[in-house]
Amino acid sequence: MGKARKSKRQLIRDEKRAKKRSREVANEEDAPETKRQRQDDGASNVAGLDDAQPSEYVAFLDGQDTSHHSRGPLTNGFEREFFGMLADQEQEYFRHADELLELNDFPTTEDRDMFLQNVYKEAEGKELKLASSQSCSRLMERLILLSNTRQKKHLYDTFAGHFISLITHRFAGHCCEKLFLQSAPVVTQELQGLVEPEPTPEPETKADGEQGTAPMPQSSMEDLLLLTLDELEDHLSYLLSDRYGSHALRALLLILSGRPLDQIATKSMLQSKKKEHVTFEGASVMASELSSQTRAVPSSFTIAIQKIIGDSTANIDDTALRVLATHPTGNPTLQLLLELELTVFVKKAKKAPSKAKAEAGTEEPPKEEPKKGESTAGLLEKLIPNAPESFSDEKSQASEFINSMLYDPIGSRLLETLITHCSGKIFKGLQAKFFGPRIATLLRNDIASYPAIRVLNRLSKEDLAEAVEKSLPQMPVFVEKGRFNVIKTLFERCNVRQASEEIKSLLQALTAANGGDWKYLVPKLCQFDDADNSKEAPKKDKFQPDAVKNKGAMLSHSRQLITALFDIPGPPTKAIQASLLALKPDQLLRLATLSASTSAMLVKALATSSQNPNFHKVLVAGLLPHTYELATSMHGQNVLNAVIEAPSKGGDGITVPFHLKENIMGQLESHERDLRESWLGRNVWRAWRGDLWSRRRPDWVRWAKETDPEADRLSTGPKPKQAAGAGGDGG
Repeated sequence: MGKARKSKRQLIRDEKRAKKRSREVANEEDAPETKRQRQDDGASNVAGLDDAQPSEYVAFLDGQDTSHHSRGPLTNGFEREFFGMLADQEQEYFRHADELLELNDFPTTEDRDMFLQNVYKEAEGKELKLASSQSCSRLMERLILLSNTRQKKHLYDTFAGHFISLITHRFAGHCCEKLFLQSAPVVTQELQGLVEPEPTPEPETKADGEQGTAPMPQSSMEDLLLLTLDELEDHLSYLLSDRYGSHALRALLLILSGRPLDQIATKSMLQSKKKEHVTFEGASVMASELSSQTRAVPSSFTIAIQKIIGDSTANIDDTALRVLATHPTGNPTLQLLLELELTVFVKKAKKAPSKAKAEAGTEEPPKEEPKKGESTAGLLEKLIPNAPESFSDEKSQASEFINSMLYDPIGSRLLETLITHCSGKIFKGLQAKFFGPRIATLLRNDIASYPAIRVLNRLSKEDLAEAVEKSLPQMPVFVEKGRFNVIKTLFERCNVRQASEEIKSLLQALTAANGGDWKYLVPKLCQFDDADNSKEAPKKDKFQPDAVKNKGAMLSHSRQLITALFDIPGPPTKAIQASLLALKPDQLLRLATLSASTSAMLVKALATSSQNPNFHKVLVAGLLPHTYELATSMHGQNVLNAVIEAPSKGGDGITVPFHLKENIMGQLESHERDLRESWLGRNVWRAWRGDLWSRRRPDWVRWAKETDPEADRLSTGPKPKQAAGAGGDGG
């Protein structure tokens, strides 16, 4: 974020403003009264808007004199501004363009590119209105998704000088966030030399033949992002807790760090579950591979992250920082800042001493004085000063912070980030003073259990064994209160640490808490005995009581526990398989069709080896009477398709006899007409190669056995050329 870049770009903006101002002065000489009247009308319109509707305003930065924008009330050092509204005819055109882009039904990509150029031409000079419009901001988001690199850079030029205004706007903030995220792969491509440099535009030719000044070539995406950060530099503390601006700030931080952008954890950090997902048909095909993997970023981005952390927390005292830790909007941003400080700069600090030793030949690297504007105390030091030494004092700021965050619904999330990424020295202090002595009590609590789970993930084998010993008497309480995520973590960590004795003790305690027999595990954990659970728990909604939401989470955690036990060889796998074999056919059907998580359990069971040679045979035989119900179920079809994918003989302990597959296919054939009339049925018919069964039965038999190595070895004659693809075009 060098000042040289900022001043260079400011010169270009000043030149554009001077030309525009000269044209406005010429227009004012021709019609001064009309021009003044428009300005007065604009000011009166802004004054008449209700302050309770901030979506119609856009914050104004640096007090620049732009006569075509109307100003509003002062907020955090910058003025709020109303960019104006689109005319009815313009709104109709852009809404129609948005519908076409959403469908993405263009004959060729060239036709779509031509359409995009026409939309950009029509939107010239109206980009700010489009971004801040409730009805047309979706069009701007789709334009960003489909734009090429040059068009994205054009939007940066258009938004320049107004980014603080746009990202704090209710609708324009989503557009800026989308622009930032779509720019991340471009930075990596330019860094690796995969993007060809843009050709320098030809100088403009005036009417009298004299050539004008040549336009400046476009800047790199790295420079554009750094210049954007320059605009936000004075308002970072405000953006931490701003309802809309904090999302864009998180997006910028993720881009600067090079983290993957398509991971579930990243998406939950950027947006809430209720955010509208603006996309278009075929977006997944066009998605860049760089968005799903760690990206290479320039060194200037690392410096920028360090400066953001320092600037955003420089003017916040310890008390305000703790209040921000419990703020619904500020907490996620604070989590990201803390995670970046503990991951990016800790790794950098570890590499620095070795480099200094090699160059200077000394054991300790020379200490550098902090630069002007940089905070001497990091974010971690402000949250827990003098840790871990201060943990021994119960009245210290660090101890009070840990104890206050443990049971706070929002602050505990920041504590999870701290536990996950802190150094081993601090973690040992946390374990010794706060979590180790009362681990069983914390695991019982519905809020403190989540930080405690993070602690379990970092414990050594000895400390984990001690935690398991303290938790075993609490197993009935865990089951009663629905702490299945705690039980799942205990099993998984013991498996990772190869603590076989602790696994046996946990399984024994879990079995005793669920009826005392393995056959009761699945019915009890899935709550089959509960009459109110005949259907899947309703989806979470803000109007539902907390009891309903918690029940849905408990059911999800219990099914995750069952699935996790399949991954632990030995007694845990045997216990779950024995419980599944004890289920009645109607219970198996209910398990297969209840939800995605319950059907995934059966799919996992069909793909897991068993020491019982009859396990897969008995399981599929129990599903056989309900073939049609499975084929027409959204979740049951996944179980049915997993049967045909299982080997028919001796495949690593996975065996589904071929005659059962033939019986299932025979039942599907008897309902062929009904299956073809439904979308789900056609998918099952296609997956089971129903057309191949009807037309060339021997080829279907050969195809169904091709997963069996012994069948392939004993089969005579070459396979038909169309066997692999036949039957897929039916339905």
